[in-house]
Amino acid sequence: MTHSLTQADSVLTQLIFGYSLRMRNINSVMASMGKVPGVGTGAGSSTKKSSKTPSSLEGKLNNLATVDLNNIVAARDLIIVFWQLPLQMIVSSIFLYWILGWSAFVGLGLMVALIPVPGYLATMLRSTQVEKMKKLSPDRQQDTDGHGMYELNTIQLPLSSISLLILTYVAMSVLRTIKMFGWERKIQEKIDQRREEELHWVWKGKLLNLFVLMVTYLIPTITMLATYGTAALVMKIELTASKIFSSMIVFDTLRSAMQRANYYLAALVRGKVSLDRFDEFFKETTTLSSATNPNSSVREPSSSDSDKVFFRDASFSWTSEISPEVDGSTTPSSCPFKLTVPGELQFMEGKINLIVGPTGSGKTSLLMALLGEMDFTPTHPDSAFNLPRGGGVALAVQETWVQNETIRGNIVFHSLYDEERYKKVLYQCALEPDLELFEAGDLTEVGERGLTLSGGQKARLTLARAIYSSAKIILLDDVLAALDVHTAKWIVNKCLKGDLVAGRTVLLVTHNVALARPIADFAVSISLDGVVTSHPGDVLEALFGEEEPGVTLEGELTECKKSDRHVPSEASLMKKQSEDAKRTSGKLIVGEEIHRGHIGWKAMKLFFESLGGHHPIRFFSLWLAGHVISYCMVSFNLWFLGYWSSQYEHHHAEEVPVIRWLDETPVSRVITRMTQDIQSIDGALMLNAENFVNLILLVIVDLISAVLFVPLFLLPGLLVAGLGTYIGARYMRAQLPVKREMSNAKAPVLAHFSAAMAGLVSIRAYGVEVEFKKELQSRLDHYVRMARLNYDLNRWIGIRLDSLGATFTASLAAYLTYFSTINAANVGFSLNRAVEFTSMILYVVRVFNLFQVEANSLERIASYVEIEQEPKPTERGKPPASWPTSGEIRVENLTARYSKCGPAVLHNLSFNIHTGERIGVVGRTGSGKSSLTLALLRCILTDGTVYFNGLATKEINLENLRSNITIIPQSPELLSGALRYNLDPFDEYDDATLNAALKASGLYALHTDPGVEGRLGLDTAIASNGSNISAGQRQIIALARAIVRSSKLLILDEATSAIDHETDAIIQNTLRTELGPDVTVLTIAHRLQTIMDADKIMVLDGGRITEFATPAELLGNDKSVFKAMVDESGDKGWLYDVAERKAGTSSC
Repeated sequence: MTHSLTQADSVLTQLIFGYSLRMRNINSVMASMGKVPGVGTGAGSSTKKSSKTPSSLEGKLNNLATVDLNNIVAARDLIIVFWQLPLQMIVSSIFLYWILGWSAFVGLGLMVALIPVPGYLATMLRSTQVEKMKKLSPDRQQDTDGHGMYELNTIQLPLSSISLLILTYVAMSVLRTIKMFGWERKIQEKIDQRREEELHWVWKGKLLNLFVLMVTYLIPTITMLATYGTAALVMKIELTASKIFSSMIVFDTLRSAMQRANYYLAALVRGKVSLDRFDEFFKETTTLSSATNPNSSVREPSSSDSDKVFFRDASFSWTSEISPEVDGSTTPSSCPFKLTVPGELQFMEGKINLIVGPTGSGKTSLLMALLGEMDFTPTHPDSAFNLPRGGGVALAVQETWVQNETIRGNIVFHSLYDEERYKKVLYQCALEPDLELFEAGDLTEVGERGLTLSGGQKARLTLARAIYSSAKIILLDDVLAALDVHTAKWIVNKCLKGDLVAGRTVLLVTHNVALARPIADFAVSISLDGVVTSHPGDVLEALFGEEEPGVTLEGELTECKKSDRHVPSEASLMKKQSEDAKRTSGKLIVGEEIHRGHIGWKAMKLFFESLGGHHPIRFFSLWLAGHVISYCMVSFNLWFLGYWSSQYEHHHAEEVPVIRWLDETPVSRVITRMTQDIQSIDGALMLNAENFVNLILLVIVDLISAVLFVPLFLLPGLLVAGLGTYIGARYMRAQLPVKREMSNAKAPVLAHFSAAMAGLVSIRAYGVEVEFKKELQSRLDHYVRMARLNYDLNRWIGIRLDSLGATFTASLAAYLTYFSTINAANVGFSLNRAVEFTSMILYVVRVFNLFQVEANSLERIASYVEIEQEPKPTERGKPPASWPTSGEIRVENLTARYSKCGPAVLHNLSFNIHTGERIGVVGRTGSGKSSLTLALLRCILTDGTVYFNGLATKEINLENLRSNITIIPQSPELLSGALRYNLDPFDEYDDATLNAALKASGLYALHTDPGVEGRLGLDTAIASNGSNISAGQRQIIALARAIVRSSKLLILDEATSAIDHETDAIIQNTLRTELGPDVTVLTIAHRLQTIMDADKIMVLDGGRITEFATPAELLGNDKSVFKAMVDESGDKGWLYDVAERKAGTSSC
């Protein structure tokens, strides 16, 4: 049976994974599960307004694969409830009839009459469990009609209404943003609130369990008294000691059966609730095979068209036109995004095809439509679209997706390794210089979500994967956005014009039309309303009319032909890395700790302190005293009953549980702690601890009771205890490592889930679903092997302890029967206590073993309690209430590193920035640009001093520092919820302020036509990490959030890389006009247009400042690296004009 359980665990996990891989798209699934109308998805798509909030699908899948799956497996004793226990009760009833006659049926009839009582309590327990799962596991509430259907919470309470698990998962996923914004305390308060609510439901469930336990204990006692009363008073049966004690043993068997039924019933209730959640997920998940509208017919492409990439009179959306409401009615979706392709659009085979358009117009959606990720709506009898799969398809997404694998593993990606082709890919994708920075080279682990790589490195790694593949069709989603001008040129000239791309059909989404124009043979433009227009022939010059002034076709062509020009490009600069610079290790993710031996004192101390609260001595004294009194009274009652029966017979005879840590620790490992381990502590661990104390006290009382009349029993009793301890010790030596390995084997499974969900579209595009399923099976195999071994060891000790107990009990019974001289009452009492002692001493060993095994979760929680923490806030670290009043920055001898033993990434930097200045920061990949921003926020280890508005930042509490600095990273992290809560997650600003920030950020400029569908508003639903809006829209929202915070220091780290030039110009104008004159802005950008009008330009190389002056001064220096970068750009003339105008303005 146990082997079947492990197989069921594996099968259900694979079933969830298989369904997940076939989902149409993540947010449409979440919409359908929550009955959410109009929630869109897909990078690059416009969004829809919704009155509901999408939830974290990864959190739900983790919930299913951990908590719910554990509950289903824990309900394994179904056969015992419906077969073994009823049979045991029937046999016990027959024995009672033999002993007490028909009076036994009086007690049994009373027992049957009282059966509804525990059933009623079980119903209450189930209701409590269902309410707990609704309120704490999924972010759902019961609907208004009371039929038990679920719907997603209203958007007004996104943080307070979602589950502890999902809240923790979301917090871990965006933990860097939380730390950089100084939100730790507020988020911690939310998590603590959810934990308190969870503990309330745990307490309520325990209270109901207590009532059920009391009832199951009292029912056999009441039954026993009714039976004895009937036998003595009605039937006039002589209740001798032999009859009393024999029947008592049978009644004890009945009581034990009912107590076990109570335990199994609670497990069955939890299992049924979790099984219903599985059923709901499978029934309501829209898969690719069932997502097509059954009322629509798609004409298959003709044989002549089957190898062409085309659209014909097609319309696409992320959700159906009509979406079901909660009450079952249907209403039109609110502002659904549509991608419309009128007429015929056929991409050129074997050529490079450009896809251009403003931010949020649907460029990525066009690629997703080709891949079948959107809902297709025919608009004509001949409507069709086609993406030939025979030759393979490769995809490089804008939101770069990398696995927690080596660099080589991410590039090869389930293809055969060809060293010559591999090296050529590294060269053409400019990755060779990057590999020199890593000690392990291409065997360096990139970490979860590619944490060890910069944005540009991840973009080139994703591109390299597509180029290395043998696919005939390559879909590239704005891979140039994250690259500086030199590297982007290298990619265009060496890669896209190289031999590995020649002859392959390339669809390239880009905002950098000037750079991509010379290599393009065909272009497609998309308007803000999602209408696609093809541009065959010589029409690309017209597209340049949309570019910024100064970007000319002739200039770009001229610059592109200067391939021999000796300019320090990113690739060449990387080769000049100084030899004395230390390199990082290739191993990032540290192996999960596996403790050895018995549970350590630190873990037990944490457990005892958590139980005792503020008064542990008082708590444990009262607890133990209660148990001692309880069991003494049980033994006294038993002895008195035997004494009473003896007196009756005699009478008748006579007259009768840091930032770098985030890089090293996968989120899946934390989720395992929050689900599997916390569930173990709340449930099995506490239950086993309670049982262990109960059994120890019961054994002591039983031993004393038996020794009073049969002192000889002391020796065999100690012998049984000794043998049980010996067997238990051997079992523990084998069981603890197995349980620890079993616990640790679950995290890789969850990590694989998360990675697959993050790269779902890429996995399907490359057609590697089977490979990912095999990888999951491989990880599951290890878990299943440990689970089987765990169950087998339980059977090993169970057989030995049960055999020992049976032998001892039989021997003792024989001794008392044939060799004892004490009276029958005392013999019965001693034998009863002996049997109790025998079973209890064996259970002590078993329960202690179970406690030790489950306490492994306590060790794992304790290890997280002791991780290295950032400095705690102090009273001395609080700045004045009016601080900061300006954005002045002064840096003196700043050196920074990511770990105590790691190499320095910044070297002795010193500079001054006056309040209100706008500083542009440039430099090659790895030069220290992002490290500088982290150092200013004290996210990494620093030496030296940074002064912000006159105060040394190292003397200020981190929360006070970070809450007054705003950073916009290249890949901003967004929360699942309404747009308003991404701008203001703690409800501190009114709608007028939020709308003003959206307007200032340029978001509304994307939709100048009020009739355009898909316009973003404060009530627009944002999916987890903003997966239902484009990358550019995410960056704009992050900018709006920065404007709302009104910080005196604003840091933009490639914050507009995914935004078209027109919107970028609007944003830069906003930064000049909307921000106060005392706000200092640090802008890290590869686009020179973004920073050209800055007050000063800082050039970093190797963690050192090589240049720091105004743009005009740097352009006047022929040896300037910055001047070389400008001269290399295709819009050189326009950049020089901007610098001259800026110099003229400054002089005035």
